[in-house]
Amino acid sequence: MNRKLIRTTLADVKARRDAINERERINGQMHRGGSMQPRSGQPSAVQVRKRQPPPTETHAEIYYYKKQIDAHTPMILVLQDGEEIEGTIEWYDRGALKINRRAAPNLLVLKRNIKYIYKAEERVPRMTRVEDKMTRVEDNSPQTTEA
Repeated sequence: MNRKLIRTTLADVKARRDAINERERINGQMHRGGSMQPRSGQPSAVQVRKRQPPPTETHAEIYYYKKQIDAHTPMILVLQDGEEIEGTIEWYDRGALKINRRAAPNLLVLKRNIKYIYKAEERVPRMTRVEDKMTRVEDNSPQTTEA
């Protein structure tokens, strides 16, 4: 007795899948708005798949620190109280940065105390108040003081 091996082609599989989908679409109950409503006993494929929430960690911070460490980029850390610390980042942790400074001792700075960080080369020179070179003309009118 010879048995014949039956192989299905990809076209047959697609045709069967399309036919099943068409049958399910036709057998679905019509909603008042004209949209399809799945049978009450079986959840549809759309209802089963839920949208994944975005990742809580993008690793952008880690990538930025790694890049600055490898390049030994001089950085400015502005703390919550306004103090500025200049140095290079030696290493980082989940909650702290170790900063190497040239003329001062190295620091371990907690991230919660950092307001923001930027590269030292991006520093904008501070405007210092310079007295005008022109002499001011004083008001020579007599001052009246009431007692």
